[in-house]
Formats: sequence, C-alpha cells, structure tokens
Amino acid sequence: MGVMRLGFVQVRVTDMEAAKSHYIDALGLEKTAEVDGRLYLKGWDEWDHHSVVVEPGGAGLVKMAFKVDQEEDLSELEKRIEAYGLPVRRVHRHEDYAVGEGIVTTLPSGHVLQLYHEIEVLGTRTGRLNPDPWPDDARGMAAPRIDHLLVTAENPGQFTEFFTKVLDFKISERVVPQAGSDEILGAWLYRTNTPHDIAVIPGPNGKLHHFAFWLDNWQDVLRAGDIMAKTGIPVDIGPTRHGITRGTTIYFFDPAGNRNEVFSGGYITYPDFPCITWTADELGKGIFYIQRELNDRFTTVLT
Repeated sequence: MGVMRLGFVQVRVTDMEAAKSHYIDALGLEKTAEVDGRLYLKGWDEWDHHSVVVEPGGAGLVKMAFKVDQEEDLSELEKRIEAYGLPVRRVHRHEDYAVGEGIVTTLPSGHVLQLYHEIEVLGTRTGRLNPDPWPDDARGMAAPRIDHLLVTAENPGQFTEFFTKVLDFKISERVVPQAGSDEILGAWLYRTNTPHDIAVIPGPNGKLHHFAFWLDNWQDVLRAGDIMAKTGIPVDIGPTRHGITRGTTIYFFDPAGNRNEVFSGGYITYPDFPCITWTADELGKGIFYIQRELNDRFTTVLT
C-alpha cells in the first residue's frame, strides 16, 4: 500500500540538444518520446515509459513523481496530504504524457510532488523471456535505472516529517547536531529496499542537489568516470565512497548545471531497519568517507 518507489524526475535544461547528447549518448538512457518540447527518457532495465523528463527553460527541478501501489492509494494519500494542511490538485489521465491519473501538491519546502499509479509500460531492452543480463547495444555509461534524488530545504526536519508521517517513508540515516539530539539536519528516506529513494539536506527551499542513476558495481562506476573524462563532462567529485549509505559514487554535471550521480553498492533496508545517526562534526566522513571533508562546490552549487 502507498508509495512504492521513485517514478520519475522532471528537470529544466538550457539547451535541449546538449541535454540529448548528455543523457542519451553519455549516460546511455533511451529516448522514449519527444512531445510538446519535452524529452522522455528511461534506463535500459526500466519497464515504465520514462524515469526522466527534460524540458527547456533554465535549470533545476520541475517536479519529482512517485509511483503508488494501488489506484485507491491516491485517494487515501490525498486525504492525508490535505489533513497535513497542504492543497492537493488532481492530475487528469495523460495530462502528463503516458501517465495516468494522479495528485500533485507543493511541499512546504517549495518542491512539487506528484503521485500516480498508472503509466504506460514499454518493457526493458532485454525483455521478459530468457533475457540476457545486458543489451548488446548499450551506450555510454549504460545506466540501467534511476535510483534516487537529493533536494535541499530550509527546514529538513519538516520535510522529513512529511515524508515519514504522511507518505510512510522510513529513515535509513540522519544527521543531527550532536549525539542525543533529535533535531534533523539531513535525512535519507526510503520506501523500497535501498538506502534511500530521496534525501534532504539544509539549503534553500525548492532546490535540487542531484538525481542519481544506479550502476551495477564499482567497476562500472570507474568506467563511467572514464567516459566523463573522454567526453569532457564536468566532474564534481569522485570516484569515491560515501560513509552514509556506503555507496560508491561520482558526481558530475549535465550541460545546464544540474548535478547527476552514478551510484552503486550500499546496503539493503527493511521496514524494521534501524535508523543510523551521524553527528554534524563527522559529516565530512559521512558524505565522502575517503576524503573525510566536503568541498564548497558540493554544498553550494544547486539548481
């Protein structure tokens, strides 16, 4: 019941042709449609019509969309969101291309959140019958799927409260000012069995820090780094490892300045997974375990 997983991320870019080269040729996503000026993309191992939507108009997050388990979950979650004090708007079928009926709200953090159940299913590149482990025509980094996103909020505690109390997310890891404090400075939240489907850190309301694509292993992350070097993609940091989530990572930028990540590893979560706590004085090691310090660009460059 309720939210199953991250469905898609919709972002703005400054140059659609440059974005196509980045997301299709370098990251290896598949173009599934181009309608009304928007580009629809998916990883080769994703079933649904799209997991990324790119539109012209600058940079930053247009909205984040999560898929729910049952159609009736939308009505229940609509009531919960309204009870929390937020207005909700119904999204009509195909108001979003290839997506069924849903609901949308704007969070106190300024981020637009959409929930939906139905979306057109295209299938994976390898199919359902006797599939091979990867497609022969994979391009670039060959990202199989989207993994998570991280946003900023002036009040990360309120953001976390909404996702846990209204949408029933769990907290895998959190950052607090000091041991024994319950004040949330950052939180990694999940509904699936990964370390996080969404995370929040302190910063301006409405901003995107990054959205991430899963790769199968550390060797694939290193190969992705080689592709970034060969194609001139600006790298923020990595290859390295996180303390929080334990994942291996490279952060980099699309041509509009939106930060992307390739991510692998981490651990498996369950509904009874206990929350791991980090104190603010150890956040450098939590974010970048090997370097043990944050760079200014990582905490200040947002879209």
